[in-house]
Amino acid sequence: MNTRPIVFCIHAIQRMFERQVSEEHVRQVLESGELIEDYSDEMLSPGGLMLGRRGNRPLHVVVIENTAENEQLVITVYEPDPSKWKPGFRYRKK
Repeated sequence: MNTRPIVFCIHAIQRMFERQVSEEHVRQVLESGELIEDYSDEMLSPGGLMLGRRGNRPLHVVVIENTAENEQLVITVYEPDPSKWKPGFRYRKK
């Protein structure tokens, strides 16, 4: 189990509210989801796109590992658009 604090930026909180995604759903993705895109080379800290499920609903969470503060920073949360993602929502369509 992950014991690091999770910090939600304002954008993530707004999107969670709009999309009816709870903090618990995001925690589940961070704890048991799959890293499908690594953004570490594009950011100052390690981070990426996580895929998880909320029941049968797929959920993407963009997270940064803030190693200096030993916390995870949630940037945004969304349900992937099937027109932009291949089945399974692990790979983007080209």
